[in-house]
This record gives sequence, structure tokens and C-alpha cells, in this order.
Amino acid sequence: MKDFSPRNLRKTILDMAYAGSTVHVPCAFSLVEIVSAAYGKFLNTGKNPSDPNRDYFILSKGHGVMAVYSCLKELGWLTNDEVKNYFKDGTKLKGLSDAHVPGLEVTSGSLGHGLSVAAGMALGLKLKKSNQKVFCVVGDGESNEGTIWEALLFAAHWKLNNLIVIFDCNGFQAMGRTEDVLNLNSMHDKLKAFNFETVSVDGHSVSELDQTLNNLLNSKSSLPKAIIANTIKGKGVSFMESKNEWHYTRLTESTYQAALKELGY
Repeated sequence: MKDFSPRNLRKTILDMAYAGSTVHVPCAFSLVEIVSAAYGKFLNTGKNPSDPNRDYFILSKGHGVMAVYSCLKELGWLTNDEVKNYFKDGTKLKGLSDAHVPGLEVTSGSLGHGLSVAAGMALGLKLKKSNQKVFCVVGDGESNEGTIWEALLFAAHWKLNNLIVIFDCNGFQAMGRTEDVLNLNSMHDKLKAFNFETVSVDGHSVSELDQTLNNLLNSKSSLPKAIIANTIKGKGVSFMESKNEWHYTRLTESTYQAALKELGY
């Protein structure tokens, strides 16, 4: 039975990070409710990753890939053994999104490019007169890149209303707070100015995400869609929340067990 609950997805992320002795736990945690809502209710995942009629989920913020891996596990597209061997020699599961993994549409370790791919896919689907949708998750730190804004202009110009862009605004990037590195001010105002149908939400409220996604997907507007998801980096484990040093910190036995305990395991 599939379990897309945030609690279960966070446990899978912890298990993977601990098994692989790797980093990027907090930036995966800030995505959990977003992927929970998308994969749990709104993405048509089809029969398998090769289904030509399925919807597409693009993780432009490639370093949050463990959040998506946790959903692919629930779909049965990744095995338990693949999850247990995350980041180990010989595995196909790397620490950044890689298009060689079925279900991952784009290699997005280099930030700023995934949204361009998503916009191109959305245009292709529109030209085919397909009802398929493209979801794309972008980081707020990633939005420093000019290619993000070029892709947004492209999407608005072509009225790609089959494109749903979700901005994970957790307030941090690798080297500090986003407002200190490059202050983008109001993302909501910018997206509206770029001619997107835009809604700001609590990115950790599954019910709010559900309602917003439902409204946008049923909207009659010809505009592309944007969700500003206000999130907390490291959400779910108190000693990681808004602690940017955890971006590159690996779990030890004690911190792994402490994190599991906070999740109720």
C-alpha cells in the first residue's frame, strides 16, 4: 500500500541519508509536503515510468532528490534494496537528480536549468493537444539564476497553462540566507508581474497545498501556474530546522536516532 504521508517520506529520506552517509537532508525535508501532495493526489503517474500518457514531475532543485526518491519508492519504481544502497558504489541513485533514473525527467545538479526543460515539455504537450501536465519544483536560492526568469517569460508567452511551477521558498541556499546572498524580495509579486496565475501557501500544510493545486488545475485561465510555497529548511526535525550548517552535515548514529525519535519512530 502506497504511503505518501510526510512522516513516512521523511523517514525514507533519513534512512537513505544515513545509509549513504550523505548530505542535503534539510533541503529534501522542506519539499516533503509538496511531493506528498503532488504524488499522492494530483500527478497521473500512469502504469510505470515508461507510460507515454503520464504527467511529468521535474525537480529543478536537484539536490532535494531524496524527497522524490521517497515517492518513487512508494510507487514501486524504486526497490527497497535500491533505497538501502543509496549513494553507494554501483548504485544508480546519486545525490542529485539524474535523468538515467526512471521517473526523473532531468539531470539537475547544475541549478537553473530544470525549469527550461519543464517549459519545453509543456509546450510540446500543448502542441500535441495533450491533457498531460508538467509540475516543476524550483528552489528560491536557485532563482538567482537568470535562466529561471527566461523560462518564466517563455512559459507566459506561450500560455503554458499545463505548467505548474512550485517555488520551494525555505529562505536559505548553500552559503547563507537567500535575502543576504541575493535578495529577490517578493517572489509572489514577481511571478504575477511575469503573468503567472500565482498563489502563496504554507508549504507544510498538505490541506492548503491540496486546495491550491486543485483550484489551479481546474482554472480556466490560459496563464501558466505558480505556487509560492513558504517552507522551513529541515522541517520536521527541530535541530535541523533553519540551521543552514545541516545543508552539508552528515548524520551520525546519534543524530539519526534522535531525528527518527522526533518523527515518532
